[in-house]
Amino acid sequence: MNYEQRLIAASKFVYAGYSADDSPPVNTVDWGVKATLKPHQIEGVSWLIRRYRLGVNVILGDEMGLGKTLQAISLLSYLKFYLKTPGPFLVLCPLSVTDGWMSEMANFAPKLRVLSYIGEKEHRRNLRKKMYEHVNKKALSDGESLSFDVLLTTYDILLLDEDFLSQVPWSYAIIDEAQRLKNPSSVLHNVLKEHFVMPRKLLMTGTPIQNNLSELWALLHFCMPSVFGTLDQFLYAFKEAGDPSCRDADKAKEQFKILKYVIGAFMLRRTKSQLIELGTLVLPPLTEITVMAPLVALQKKVYMSILRKELTQLLALASGAPSTRSLQNMVIQLRKACSHPYLFAGIEPEPYEEGEHLVQASGKLLILDHLLQKLHAYGHRVLLFAQMTQTLDILQDYLELRKYSYERLDGSIRAEERFAAIRSFSQHSAKRRSKLEADQNGAFVFLISTRAGGVGLNLVAADTVIFYEQDWNPQVDRQALQRAHRIGQTNHVLSINLVTEQTVEEVIMRRAQRKLQLSQNIVGDDVLDQEGKEMAGAEAGDLRSVILGLHMLDPAEITNEESDEFDRTELTAMAETIIGFRNEERSAKDEFEVKPVDRLSEFNVVTKRGPESIKLDPRLDEASYLAWVEKFKEASQANHGPIFELGSRRSLPEKKHLKTEATKRKEEEEKLSKWEALGYHSLSVRYPVSAPDTDISSDSGAVHFVYGDCTHPSKVSPSEPTIIFSCVDTSGSWGHGGMFDALARLSTSVPATYERASEFHDLHLGDLHLIEITEDLTSGSDSPHAPQWVALAVVQSYNPRRKVPRGSISIPDLEHCLSKASYSAAQKSASIHMPRIGYQDGSDRSEWYTIERLLRKHAALYGINIFVYYFRRSAQS
Repeated sequence: MNYEQRLIAASKFVYAGYSADDSPPVNTVDWGVKATLKPHQIEGVSWLIRRYRLGVNVILGDEMGLGKTLQAISLLSYLKFYLKTPGPFLVLCPLSVTDGWMSEMANFAPKLRVLSYIGEKEHRRNLRKKMYEHVNKKALSDGESLSFDVLLTTYDILLLDEDFLSQVPWSYAIIDEAQRLKNPSSVLHNVLKEHFVMPRKLLMTGTPIQNNLSELWALLHFCMPSVFGTLDQFLYAFKEAGDPSCRDADKAKEQFKILKYVIGAFMLRRTKSQLIELGTLVLPPLTEITVMAPLVALQKKVYMSILRKELTQLLALASGAPSTRSLQNMVIQLRKACSHPYLFAGIEPEPYEEGEHLVQASGKLLILDHLLQKLHAYGHRVLLFAQMTQTLDILQDYLELRKYSYERLDGSIRAEERFAAIRSFSQHSAKRRSKLEADQNGAFVFLISTRAGGVGLNLVAADTVIFYEQDWNPQVDRQALQRAHRIGQTNHVLSINLVTEQTVEEVIMRRAQRKLQLSQNIVGDDVLDQEGKEMAGAEAGDLRSVILGLHMLDPAEITNEESDEFDRTELTAMAETIIGFRNEERSAKDEFEVKPVDRLSEFNVVTKRGPESIKLDPRLDEASYLAWVEKFKEASQANHGPIFELGSRRSLPEKKHLKTEATKRKEEEEKLSKWEALGYHSLSVRYPVSAPDTDISSDSGAVHFVYGDCTHPSKVSPSEPTIIFSCVDTSGSWGHGGMFDALARLSTSVPATYERASEFHDLHLGDLHLIEITEDLTSGSDSPHAPQWVALAVVQSYNPRRKVPRGSISIPDLEHCLSKASYSAAQKSASIHMPRIGYQDGSDRSEWYTIERLLRKHAALYGINIFVYYFRRSAQS
């Protein structure tokens, strides 16, 4: 029996191994569950129970918002109170959803004794002490020897307290947001698999297949390793199904059929649209509206300035030269101009005072202003999403200007503050009758970054979702929308997508719509396929079609007007019409597009139905683009006006400092001239760390914990460029042992470059020296090695006169270096590999917590992968 036949046989056994009569009826009341389950949830609990009785570990892959947590709690109650399983049970989840788990177990299963094992080191030590004391008071034969039935903790704490938690024989384990296990080389995956006793387990994830079949195999293999064998076997058996370029359509179709059959035995996947069609789920209607906002005069001026600055790249593109990375950066800058010109330095008028100029400077903010006025007057509550954290800052300024109450959540908000913000926003009903009630009953707007709102949050208190910016991956926006349109929502949900018309934003939106319409995967719902799993990672030819939209602008149209004269009456009428969509009788899901015509003097409403409405503008052809580039070239040569220098917001030097800056520039020029004469070239990365060019540009950015040696990253990332990140001090003396010896063995140029930089006074705190490894790393291998660099981060001061010459790691300087390294990695399409910094066994881990937050922040900001390496203990070797 070959591998494929074995999978089919195992699936047949699961399908045939029970009948509905074998399982008890789902009577959650008898199990102590104080909730009325919906039909699909009863079906899900019954499915989980039958698989449990068969001894099969499975994946609950319901779409977000369908109540996976309640189904899991019901299963635990069945095990405890029907089967009399003594436990203990383990629930593992992200920190952001621990509060939700505790709340639901307290409300729906109060008989279950739950221990929340989270918090600081000392708090967890006290919890362990109480557990030990409780066990000592009980007889060993007592089934209730532990003080809890369910222990709830997070991935990070499980890794920190592995020695303690792995000693407990867990009767059943539930792993929420289980896509964290999609990398079989990750520390979490290996620790759970090798060190924890958990023979029975359930994985829960709303996105069981994100990118490829390898990730699906990792989840299935974690559940049932004896059934799903090795990754090579799985990929070989379904290689045609996993290859989007496969020409044998019949073979691929047959493999998809087999794969769906096999997965159906081990994974339950339902979507809201499927359940609504079957009549087993009733949700309030969802109306999605795309509002095409205009560019105001100031935005046009900034937009064209960016294009003029990048004229060389545009001409290179027109001639067919590859320039993918530079082109991506230009697209990002153009998107920032579409959001708000104040994202660039030198644009906001001085002195920096909040006022109407903030609203008048952006077409999208003008429309948002009128929308929020109406929503606030009618007592609605709003989730306001943006992709870039800098945009959140501007939106926060706007909300302060209008005196709207709000809460904010993004990656920089600590867990305690995050829980408090969610509770504050969610504690009041979304139903309101007046503006006065809206003022009295908590925050009107929940300001949130798209990524922070895409995992596990329940925000049904809001009935309006506004996307000020769209994520590169449209699936992220879909997940964010489901924070409001889910079980528990009682109001008609209105989703408003703000897109700047006739700009790069519109073309990206059209492409995302087409991708969502065409892409299908083996579980039958919309996800991005492998060919285009992230917009930011598109090929040069793909990006060309994005740039084609730029010819819609007249390159000679640059005005000196401060703002456009928009008819406020018409803007108010547009807002009233958009809000009115909620009150009309509609089907479960409608999509509309509101498109202004003739500078908002009127507007059209277009109903979008089917794929025929999702087409790129036919004017976006090659000939039109080339003609536009030539026209733009002529206009740029004729216009010699000043070009905006784009940097961080509010960072333009004041006039009184200009003379000092000129002196510094002169000194810098003299230093560079001296270096050139002596043959020295600095490898220090010159990048303005306060203004990242990319802000959450890819869904692939993440921090991974792996075992191994970070100076040999090819074992983790065999085919991609890599940057090895290491910390050094300002002494200029290369050390011995550890990373010093490993880097010296990797290349003699690393210590030599470091010492030469010291010789030329080129070692300063916050500097990052990026050294390319030119040695042949592929001896004995037929394949060429991927490009590799070593990044030396100067983050420790050195003073021989001090009692302890070497200072501790400077966190601000480390952040500067991480920003430079992340920027360089994004430029080079590379991943970063590093040892664990600021951590030693038995020491205070607070510094590592800070560093880990910085790593996650920069991985998300730049859309890169950062790998943190553990050395295996001797027992693990």
